[in-house]
Amino acid sequence: MKYTIDNFIEINNDNKLTDTEKIDELLRIDALIYCNLGSDSTQKERDLATRNSKKIYTEIKKIDKFMGSTFIRLIDKKIK
Repeated sequence: MKYTIDNFIEINNDNKLTDTEKIDELLRIDALIYCNLGSDSTQKERDLATRNSKKIYTEIKKIDKFMGSTFIRLIDKKIK
């Protein structure tokens, strides 16, 4: 199944994927979010990307608490 920002929450329920594959897929989606941002992106689009990243990092935290917490802490630092 091809996961996107619209259905990334389902990744944690996919029993066919290992934890590493789940994290890789979540990070792939996160990378795509930022690849689609450009110099012409509005602040609203950038804020949406940040919020979506935080949701993805929260899903990662369910798999690997340390990694997810680290990503969330770094994105919170970026917001301030």
